[in-house]
Amino acid sequence: MSANFIKAIINWISRSKLSVLGGIILSVLTPVLLVSIFFDIQGNVQNPYFGFLIYLILGPLFILGIIFLLIGSFVSRGKEDIGLFTFEYLEEQFNRPGRYSRIRRHLLLTVSITLFTLFLVGLVSYTGFHYTESTAFCGQFCHQVMEPAYSTYKNSPHSQISCVECHIGKSSQWLVRAKFSGAKQLLAVMTDSYPRPIPQPVTTLRPERETCEQCHRPAMFHGDKLYIKNRFLPDESNTHVQTALLMRVGSGGYKGMKAHGIHWHVSEDHQISYRHTDEKQEKITQILLHNDGKEIIFNKKDANSPLSKSKQGQVRKMDCMDCHNRPTHVFKSPDQALDEKMVTGVISPSIPFIKKKSLEVITQKHASSEIAMLTISRTLKEWYSENYPDFIQQQGNKALLDSAIQGAQEAYTENVFHDMNVTWGTYKDFIGHQDGTGCFRCHNEDFESDTGQIITNECDTCHIILAENEPASHVLRLLKNTQ
Repeated sequence: MSANFIKAIINWISRSKLSVLGGIILSVLTPVLLVSIFFDIQGNVQNPYFGFLIYLILGPLFILGIIFLLIGSFVSRGKEDIGLFTFEYLEEQFNRPGRYSRIRRHLLLTVSITLFTLFLVGLVSYTGFHYTESTAFCGQFCHQVMEPAYSTYKNSPHSQISCVECHIGKSSQWLVRAKFSGAKQLLAVMTDSYPRPIPQPVTTLRPERETCEQCHRPAMFHGDKLYIKNRFLPDESNTHVQTALLMRVGSGGYKGMKAHGIHWHVSEDHQISYRHTDEKQEKITQILLHNDGKEIIFNKKDANSPLSKSKQGQVRKMDCMDCHNRPTHVFKSPDQALDEKMVTGVISPSIPFIKKKSLEVITQKHASSEIAMLTISRTLKEWYSENYPDFIQQQGNKALLDSAIQGAQEAYTENVFHDMNVTWGTYKDFIGHQDGTGCFRCHNEDFESDTGQIITNECDTCHIILAENEPASHVLRLLKNTQ
């Protein structure tokens, strides 16, 4: 390597303050980026802000340094430097005795530096793109904003599927839309202008059937499915009761099989659309059924007229998300959250009145999550010390109570997020028909066609109730007798 060549490069760069700044940036960031990317690829650092620092701050700064260096060097070069970029100059140098090997070394060095720079830019761009596609970036980077969604995601059946698999997918159209939307969301976080709570993105998600049917096929025959729902009553013994349902999951129609059961709603042979007047899609005024080439319109009965034929609102074709509106980010009711902790043993049903007292304290209004944790712990400890001192003093029961307190706290923190104004019931789940939503938005006998046909709300349409809130031991005997 020629000392004159290195000196020429330094002189070339030093003629402009801009190129000097670019050279300093590259000199500092090159080793830092190489080491950081190595550790990130190895998975040694799990902090999402580490990736943000590498790919969204240091990476762009590195590219900016290259731009500064090139602009500063070319703009400030002298007349004598012009010859360095001409074919005649290179031809002359190659033909001069003793210059060929030196010029070859210079070219090799220049090409090596260029290829290394391109490699590093490509590596930063590639790994940076995948970082912005990672679950850690989606769920943990904007911690306060995404905490409700990320917490429920971790406890969902889809917790092993990355966020982008559903929210973006492989289509370039939705990738571009998602990146622009993500830039707007980052700006909203920086300016603290995002809504609290975050509204459900009904209109901004890509087509739901395109998303869901990558893994699920409602057209396939599913038949009936036995579903057991566990509950614990708020009595002294926390009585364990169960509801046994035979769910008519059915099929959307496959290989000549007729659509039937719940998945009849998404059959291509029975296309359903509905008109709604609110963003949450709960206030439905009209239902349109395209059945075997015919259209049947069901209008909602009005208090002042037999049928309301208003054309107000938006029309939406029914798909997976009209029932499975929260397939991953499921927020439970206080009852459901505690029942889940009790059926898994986190909260022991052997503690007298634990369901009742836990339910009372987690449904109280608390100013913050920290205050809620302290209140739950203090209230339960004081109540059992006062009302069941003998039970607490028995060996092992204090540990059971501590575990129950932790379970009640988890039930609260997994569903209530004060910073985002998310509390019990903020996000409704349309699976089932709790509080008159879900199935009962349409199946309520309020919709009638011009010919007098009414949409049924018969329970046996979607499920057969084998047992309802009966002691678990009775349900077990019932199921054994039906086998």
